[in-house]
Amino acid sequence: MRVSRCFLPVLKESPSDAQIVSHKLMLQAGLVRQTAAGIYAWLPIGFRVLKKIEQIVREEQDRAGAQEMLMPTIQSADLWRESGRYDAYGPEMLRITDRHKREMLYGPTNEEMLTALFRDDVNSYRDLPRTLYHIQWKFRDEVRPRFGVMRGREFLMKDAYSFDLDEAGARLSYYTQLLAYLRTFQRLGIQAVPMKAASGPIGGDLSHEFIVLAPTGESEVFYDAAFEEFDWAQGGLDYGDEAGLHGLFDRVSSTYAATDETHDEARWAEVPEARRRTGRGIEVGHIFYFGDKYSAAMGLKVSGQDGKPLTPMMGSYGIGVSRLVGAIIEASHDDKGIVWPAAVAPWQVGLVTMRGDDAASITAADDIYAKLTAAGVETLYDDRDERGGVKLGTQDLIGLPWQLIVGPRGLAAGTVELKNRKTGDKEELSIDSALTKLTS
Repeated sequence: MRVSRCFLPVLKESPSDAQIVSHKLMLQAGLVRQTAAGIYAWLPIGFRVLKKIEQIVREEQDRAGAQEMLMPTIQSADLWRESGRYDAYGPEMLRITDRHKREMLYGPTNEEMLTALFRDDVNSYRDLPRTLYHIQWKFRDEVRPRFGVMRGREFLMKDAYSFDLDEAGARLSYYTQLLAYLRTFQRLGIQAVPMKAASGPIGGDLSHEFIVLAPTGESEVFYDAAFEEFDWAQGGLDYGDEAGLHGLFDRVSSTYAATDETHDEARWAEVPEARRRTGRGIEVGHIFYFGDKYSAAMGLKVSGQDGKPLTPMMGSYGIGVSRLVGAIIEASHDDKGIVWPAAVAPWQVGLVTMRGDDAASITAADDIYAKLTAAGVETLYDDRDERGGVKLGTQDLIGLPWQLIVGPRGLAAGTVELKNRKTGDKEELSIDSALTKLTS
């Protein structure tokens, strides 16, 4: 993409009404714009990041055996009355009456809808276990939306739901999602510590939330430093390895980590003082096992192997896809701007001509851009007739992993400058060497 053709409304000054770093940088770098309180339009660069996060989430869900579908944003109030949550959920639910006076709502979550879909089409034990998921926009009418996409009213979420014949199977589904979440966040370039959590309005007796450590986090967190040496990718563990999944859960459960909401001073005192870590964190995912809370209330039954009716056991598993954009920025930035992990960066390389009026620089940069594009390297080419310092400032703000800088002085010596955005390291390389490094 050439910057001269890109809708990239970068702000020169940090927005005064933004309270946290991610909100400021998302506005300043042109990722989003607010259209109403707590509701944001995703501009091209922000949308690219959002789609990359979504794809990583999708790939790991698929590998874990979950199947993707898509449910509507608008739901019938009758479904929520079946579960008993319609009146209990509270004012965060946006309630709607259509032209025929039917009560509807903008879905904040999908337990009821998927339970009803499953109830209407599944009737045998042979159809279980199953885990289904979708990636869809939700709405919760926060009384005080703030912090940009971190606490907005409309948000993109991956929510998965598991159905099993018994508690043992349901817990195995839970452990499978635990592994999927650890791998998802590791692939996104962040470490999200699984912490024992309260179940909240969804209900349930087994629950973990995944917390990204950041100074501006909404929760106070307490965790054992053993997590700092944790194998987040769990490369030697297969999704179908029951013993391994049980072992993973046992290790996570036995290693202390909790938010202030579930903090246990007695257990915390058992952690050696040298290993105690405290700070603040941002929730980016939450998993629940809630047994037959919804299946029983909504009359979901399947025929067991002996012909007797069984009530499936369920769990739900959410990841805040849009919230992750803000969380990653909170965890990965400096005083110049965003520092994107390579896996979610909108482009991998920012190509800059220091002199837009120098024919040799333009010719060389055009050729480099063509070669990078042909090699499949996502490149943002700043070809504007603008001062070099302005272009470099924009590149630092946007935070792409690499900057390739072309200027008359370097070209005279047969070199270009390659800068690593994260480390700040710079190298003077021949064009061929730079291209080899970026394409290998």
